[in-house]
Amino acid sequence: MTTRRLFTAAALAALCLVPASAPAATPLKVMLLDGESGGPYHKWQLTTPVLKKQLEDTGLFQVDVVTAPKAGEDFSNFHPDFAKYQVVVSNYDAAEWPADIKTSLETYMKNGGGLSVVHAADNAFGQWSEWNKMIGVGGWRGRTEASGPRWFVKDGKAEQDPSPGRAGAHGRRIPYLVVNRDTNHPITKGLPAQWMHQGDELYNSMRGPGENMTILATSYSEPTNAGTGRDEPVLMVLNYGKGRVFHTVMGHDINAISCEGFVATFQRGTEWAATGKVTQKVPANFPTATSVVYRTDYATMDPGYKNGLNGLDAQPGGRGR
Repeated sequence: MTTRRLFTAAALAALCLVPASAPAATPLKVMLLDGESGGPYHKWQLTTPVLKKQLEDTGLFQVDVVTAPKAGEDFSNFHPDFAKYQVVVSNYDAAEWPADIKTSLETYMKNGGGLSVVHAADNAFGQWSEWNKMIGVGGWRGRTEASGPRWFVKDGKAEQDPSPGRAGAHGRRIPYLVVNRDTNHPITKGLPAQWMHQGDELYNSMRGPGENMTILATSYSEPTNAGTGRDEPVLMVLNYGKGRVFHTVMGHDINAISCEGFVATFQRGTEWAATGKVTQKVPANFPTATSVVYRTDYATMDPGYKNGLNGLDAQPGGRGR
């Protein structure tokens, strides 16, 4: 890691007053969905405000936060109007939804809606087949070989492993190298061939149908860190009906989403899901293969920031999410 570049880039990012793209004449309307997690380790109450700010800082998006009832609560008055929005950002991990809400989202996507899936949102709805088609791959929530094969990249090509077993695992939260696998897609065009991501969970053994899925970037799942020894998907895009889906497995906590690499790919991916295009420039301070770029303007939104960075090794690796 180049320490000098880390601190200089972070300072520049925090002081930057000009968005990466010109403000949209009519902002893209975003529903940012939250309200539940599979456990206390995913603190959506903290990450949602940061994700909202990251999108609005571009000048392209108008974001409405929509918080769903928790499991076991009354859903009778929860009727999200997906059609009002060009894109739905999911920071939401629930086991199940009422049938009418599922049908509503399916219809929205088939008619050309956009979906941006962040980290543990791909844990949600393990038994909802259409959701699994939207996101391509997912983990936990009862997913097994019946949900689809494990997906990874080998020799530059997407490969499948249909062998039995549960879906989803990760090691300790440490920085990892991201490899750009598609240099022509609007989201990843212009990004470095390789770049370092701030300490985060690297999901592995993710399973799903993988229909109409393009893997944009991967990271090597190190066997010494509870990994598979495979290049695991970290950024993906999919088509579902006429709709577009951007899927990032990054983003465990504010520490992770303060990485400039996460910020830029999330902003660009969400714009692409909404419009099919990316108008944002690649930040001048984007990470390189040897340096992490840490956005202190976002990191300081963590109420625990004054106590220092989260202990990246505090949570043991394995089946947790």
